[in-house]
Amino acid sequence: MDFIGNGLEMAKKIAKKDHASLSTPADFTEPEILYDKLIEIIRNYHPSADLSMIEKAYKIAYNAHKDQYRKSGEPYIIHPLCVAIILAELELDKETIVAGILHDVVEDTICTVEELSIEFSDEIALLVDGVTKLTNLNYQADKVELQAENLRKMFLAMAKDIRVILIKLADRLHNMRTLQYMKPEKQKEKARETMDIYAPIAQRLGISKIKIELDDLSLKYLEADVYKELLEKIETKKSDREAFINGIVEEVTYHIKNANIDADIDGRVKHLFSIYRKMLNQNKTLEQIYDLFAVRIIVESVKDCYAALGIIHEMYKPIPGRFKDYIAMPKPNMYQSLHTTLIGPNGQPFEIQIRTYEMHRIAEYGIAAHWKYKEGSDGKNTKDNEEAKLTWLRQILEWQREMSDNKEFLSLLKSDLDLFSESVYCFTPSGDVKNLPTGSTPVDFAYSIHSAVGNKMVGARVNGKLVNINYQIQNGDRIEILTSQNSKGPSRDWLSQVKSTQAKNKINQWFKAQLKEDNIIRGKEMLTAYCKTKSIVLSDLLKPEFMHECMHKYGFRDWDSVYAALGHGGLKEGQVINKLQEGYVKKHRKEITDERVMETIQEVKDNKPASIGKSKGGIVVEGIHDVAVRFSKCCSPVPGDEIIGFVTRGRGVSIHRTDCINILQLPEEDRVRLIEAEWSTASSKASNELYTAEIKIYAKNRTGVLVDVSKAFTEDKIDVTSMTVRTSKQGTATISVAFEIQGVQQLSVICGKLRNIDGVLDIERTSG
Repeated sequence: MDFIGNGLEMAKKIAKKDHASLSTPADFTEPEILYDKLIEIIRNYHPSADLSMIEKAYKIAYNAHKDQYRKSGEPYIIHPLCVAIILAELELDKETIVAGILHDVVEDTICTVEELSIEFSDEIALLVDGVTKLTNLNYQADKVELQAENLRKMFLAMAKDIRVILIKLADRLHNMRTLQYMKPEKQKEKARETMDIYAPIAQRLGISKIKIELDDLSLKYLEADVYKELLEKIETKKSDREAFINGIVEEVTYHIKNANIDADIDGRVKHLFSIYRKMLNQNKTLEQIYDLFAVRIIVESVKDCYAALGIIHEMYKPIPGRFKDYIAMPKPNMYQSLHTTLIGPNGQPFEIQIRTYEMHRIAEYGIAAHWKYKEGSDGKNTKDNEEAKLTWLRQILEWQREMSDNKEFLSLLKSDLDLFSESVYCFTPSGDVKNLPTGSTPVDFAYSIHSAVGNKMVGARVNGKLVNINYQIQNGDRIEILTSQNSKGPSRDWLSQVKSTQAKNKINQWFKAQLKEDNIIRGKEMLTAYCKTKSIVLSDLLKPEFMHECMHKYGFRDWDSVYAALGHGGLKEGQVINKLQEGYVKKHRKEITDERVMETIQEVKDNKPASIGKSKGGIVVEGIHDVAVRFSKCCSPVPGDEIIGFVTRGRGVSIHRTDCINILQLPEEDRVRLIEAEWSTASSKASNELYTAEIKIYAKNRTGVLVDVSKAFTEDKIDVTSMTVRTSKQGTATISVAFEIQGVQQLSVICGKLRNIDGVLDIERTSG
């Protein structure tokens, strides 16, 4: 039995749903209400499903997260339930929904992957583990190597099971919906990551329901003023626009029904990011955007699609060059539809999209619409063959195998994920269709056939006529590539002429293979020259352990490949030297012994107390090497606290508060290791550094006390990093909170506010 029904009736149900976005269950605040909502959605598309596994997952997640709260102050279990609801609205299988409910238990609780495997199945454990690994990726747009390495891991996880990224997309969507509780800088960081990575992946997987909402939410935080202005402008004439759309829908419905075509017809204003993108790319105002309005016609068959198109073109005048047939030539993400832009009765342009119910389901849910399971005779689930739907992912994995240069991989990937690119369709001499980016040349076409064809290309014919190799391919062109065994290979000029990532990749691969020896020699010379100009002793850095770390970072198997990458420009000298120096410094840091630290301490004691502050280079203690100093976690000192230093064995100096229980209970023989310390007045005043403080709040266990506590931190714009709650049998709640502040003065202010909360009995700082 198919877990996801794909019949006509199911497709019609989907068509009648809200086309703009998935439902947002933000109004539900109780976990029980959300769970009931989840079950209701699953029952709608699979009434006969055994939901005992989902109920079991909910109970485990509820207990695992029971002492955890989100930044909004609500119970943490709300988040995984909302993620599961999004997955259910995509009509995914119950294994995916269970993994969605459990997706944070391994990362945030004591539950392990092995336990999930025993409680549920290896399949569900693998999904949760995959999402956990993606969650731990640290996205930093300004660090190319780190970003590229993280993306490599992401696509490898997708290759193992595409459902991993579907869960991650649902997770990101709910986090974006609740982004208002984050700090402004965190909002922008998450929105940028969503715009750069997650929305384009949703686009390439064809999941428009998620992609559209991620786009709009990202725009809301990245361009807040633009978003607000656009929203206000659209709302200003909302009634006029609705009247216009309703008039078109009524008129189209009348003519379609007269032609005896069964159809669902509706109209809408396009989503904000789509409008903003067109304004930006075309340098136009809101009033100049052609397809601000869209009418969608959903019919039963392909034949009806073209019949409806004929009726529409009889009713309204089409705008030349604005018709696209994605039914005959689907997009790479399997999207199919007819698009035509027309002139309305009052001269207002609008777009009509025509598709079948099944095409609409694929357009809304993308790869999720294809993700079906069949129960075999043994009762186990087996996948349908989805290889044809994942050609794009296979191409990414091929790049990963071929390319060791992270920067180049990232460049090609971002180009391939580009939301602004359009496609052009052309034909081989035998009539096969090729789908290439707009602006592609015959060189792109040649490499889309095979790398050997591109490498031996000497010319091209388009529609029977010879053309230059920089000719821009037009829709419908018939292209023939001329090759010669005497060809010397591609020219470097081709790299600036081609548009497809595939062609760029294959041209670069050719140059690397052909010119590797020359590049190795050139790379050695460049590295030596660089070190001379910087007065760096290269021989000190070219040690096996440092070279191995450098090769690992940039994905090379031998040092000659590093030289070759330098020679052809894939790496910069500074990147290599910085990584080598990082290993060199790390090794020499380890050589700082207790004896050396103790000697330095004695020197400091003979003169004056150590002065500590916080700088970009780390903690600075006068007279002591900065790498040997750290703040202790047992008492979390902050500027303004009385502090003292303690020489730890093998780990340098740790800074404690003078009232830290570990210092107060220090054995007599260890007190010789104590060193006086104080905050540097100059550095603490000038610094904007944040320090972690931890407190315990004792309060009467009443409804709303957690909300009041969270509100106090939010009002003072203090970032809470963790919060746990325990309740005694006597009805006293102990709330442990860790948060970031600039100093003891700010700590005093927030503690004063917390003491004024109804029911708060006492507050104390963690002291070891």
